Amino acid sequence: MNPPKVDDLDYIHFLVAAQKEFTCTEAARSSPEEEDAPAHDAFTRLLQRQPPNTEALWREAEPVVEPDAGLLILDDTTLDKPYANEIEHVTWHWSGKHGDVVKGINLLTLLWRSSSEEPTSEEPTEEASPEKSSREAHVPCDFRLYEKEGKTKNEHFREMLDKASEREFEPEQVVFDSWYSGLDNLKKVRDLGWTFFTRLEKNRKVNPDDTYNRQIQEIEIPKEGRVVHLKGFGFVKVFRTDSTDGDAEDNQSKDTEESEEEDIQYWATNNLEMTEEKREELARRAWGVETYHRRLKQYCGVEDSQCRSAQAQHNHIQMSIRAFLRLELHRVETAISFYESKTAIIREAVRAYLADPTHVLPSSA
Repeated sequence: MNPPKVDDLDYIHFLVAAQKEFTCTEAARSSPEEEDAPAHDAFTRLLQRQPPNTEALWREAEPVVEPDAGLLILDDTTLDKPYANEIEHVTWHWSGKHGDVVKGINLLTLLWRSSSEEPTSEEPTEEASPEKSSREAHVPCDFRLYEKEGKTKNEHFREMLDKASEREFEPEQVVFDSWYSGLDNLKKVRDLGWTFFTRLEKNRKVNPDDTYNRQIQEIEIPKEGRVVHLKGFGFVKVFRTDSTDGDAEDNQSKDTEESEEEDIQYWATNNLEMTEEKREELARRAWGVETYHRRLKQYCGVEDSQCRSAQAQHNHIQMSIRAFLRLELHRVETAISFYESKTAIIREAVRAYLADPTHVLPSSA
């Protein structure tokens, strides 16, 4: 049997360098010109033969994480596949980007975010000035693909937490949104000896004064937070904020009661000593998972594989995440953005073309 012509690193480096097309066909076209160069089938077979697990990602992430520091952030995103009629894994999912149910693949990620000595209040655009070298690293450590016929999202959630515990993580906080704030998940974090920071829906039942349970939206919550008993769990500290300006108490300019309710958010943690300043910091740092999702889609081609089989899709997604890891670590080390890193790869080709352009108009002389 002939040895494979390409390996996973060949495909990952292609994903790092590619600008618009992230297909096996383009990977073959972009390969170095040499005798017996790989055809697109070589890359397709690569995606089919790799084991569909996340261990390769963890081997690369492990050396750069600090298991006893930083945050573990769990969240999911929908990878758009609007025209995919024959691709396995593709079903209908809710998309926050579109505000609707769309066809795609649902990706759940466990992201480690490092501690920061110089936190910033917002993420700059990729085209902005170079990022500070001290910016926190976003390191994906594990992921799952949700299938409606298989495990639920919450089962994947707890499975990734168990795997993180096996890998000896002791995070500062485990952060997730209200979708994952069910009792089984909260108890799992507590049983692992960790602290969670999450959001709650406005109808979650709490007992604020040892009387009776009521919806969290019905109780008074001061700016500094309030300790309450969460039904079915135990004591937690809750906060109330407005998503527009961070202070629901001062927001008096809403047009309707409905729009005001939509802006109000409820946060909860089992750290009963948490301050409002710490809550605000954690909410800002938790936004890092959205930055990760955006960069993964925009720069690493995670949505763009046309392979039909579930295994090939899984491996393309895995290698896209590993491509992200390379660009992310380069960003942290050099303060060079993803945008500039990828543009620099093709700059020499553009310079060579400008020195000898081939697409010219015929001479009219």
